[in-house]
Amino acid sequence: MRFLFYTHSLISDWNHGNAHFLRGIMRDLIRRDHDVRSLEPKDSWSRENLVKDRGRGALDEFTTIFPELRADIYDADFDHEAALEAADIVVVHEWTDPELVARIGRARMAGGRFTLLFHDTHHRAVSAAGEIGGLDLSGYDAILAFGEALRERYLATGWGRRVFTWHEAADDTLFRPMPSVAPEADLIWIGNWGDGERSAELHEFLIDPVHRLGLKACVRGVRYPQEALEALEAAGISYGGSIANARVPETFARHRMTVHVPRRPYVEMLPGIPTIRVFEALACGIPLICAPWDDAEGLFRPGDYLTALDGAEMEKQMRLLANDQAARKELAQAGLETIRARHTCRHRVDELLDVLETIGATVGEPAV
Repeated sequence: MRFLFYTHSLISDWNHGNAHFLRGIMRDLIRRDHDVRSLEPKDSWSRENLVKDRGRGALDEFTTIFPELRADIYDADFDHEAALEAADIVVVHEWTDPELVARIGRARMAGGRFTLLFHDTHHRAVSAAGEIGGLDLSGYDAILAFGEALRERYLATGWGRRVFTWHEAADDTLFRPMPSVAPEADLIWIGNWGDGERSAELHEFLIDPVHRLGLKACVRGVRYPQEALEALEAAGISYGGSIANARVPETFARHRMTVHVPRRPYVEMLPGIPTIRVFEALACGIPLICAPWDDAEGLFRPGDYLTALDGAEMEKQMRLLANDQAARKELAQAGLETIRARHTCRHRVDELLDVLETIGATVGEPAV
C-alpha cells in the first residue's frame, strides 16, 4: 500500500515528540514493503527552531540516520490533490493547518479513493477544545487518538464517528539497551520545560530530590527559561541543552536511572496517557521512576517502573536505585520485557492495519 503522512515535521524532533513515533511507524511499514511518504510545511516551527538551535547540519543528520525515510516539504503552491490521488492511506496529524485539514477532507468526500485518518497526539482536545472542535473532520474515515481518555473525548463531543485508541510506542530498532556502555552518572532527565504545565512538579520530583541526595545528574531538553536554568545550577544539575532523539539511547546508557514527570493536563484530564518518553526509556533498559500518573489502561505491569507519590518518596526511590545495582537490573529487565511484548512500533503498525481492516480499507498488500 501507499501511505502518505501529513506531519508537523518528520525531519525535526525539536520540542516535537510525535516525530519520534512516526519515524518508527514509517520505518516498520517500509520494512513490510509498503511505500511511505511524509509531507511537512515549509514554515514548520519545529524545523525552524532545530536549525536555530543546532544549525543546518541537524537536517543532514536526519538524512544520515534515517536514509530510508522520505520527508518532503510543501509550500502554499503545493498540489495536495495530486499527492492524495497517489496514496492509498492518508494520515493527517492534528498540528496540520486547519484549512489544510478541511481541504484534505473535502478531497476525500469528493470521491478520493484513499482512506483518510486523523491522528491526535496532544492534550489540546481538553486544554484548548475550541481549536480541535473547530476542525472540519467530516470527510475523515476515522480518528486515531493516543489514549482511551482522548478517544472518549472525541466520541462525547461528536468530533468523530469512528475513533480508535492508538498509543505511541518505542522504535526498538533504535531504542534498545547498550550493555557495552558503562554508566558515568546517576540520573538523566530528557524533556522540555514547556509552558508552566509541570514547573512545580519538576522542582518536587526532579530538582529538589536530586539536590538533597547530591546525585550526579544531567538534564537535556529545550525551552528552559532563565529561572529554570538557575534552579538546575543551584541544585548541582548540569544542563546539556537539546539532544537529537536518535542520540538518546546512548545517553540513557550512560546513566543509572531516569524519571517521568508528566505534564499536568495529562494527569488531570487525560489519564492513562504516558507520552512517548516512558516507552523509549523502558525500551532502553534504564530504570525508571514515575511521578504520579494513572495507568488507567493497564499498559504496564507492577514492577515495570517505580512510583513516587511525592518528593520525599521520589528521594527514597532515587536513593534505592543509586545504591542497589541488583534493584536497577531487575527493574530494567521488567520494563524491557513489557515493551518488547506490547509496545513497539511493530505492535502499533499491526494495530494500524487492524484499524484499516475494520473500517473497510484494503490492507496487507505491499506497494506495487
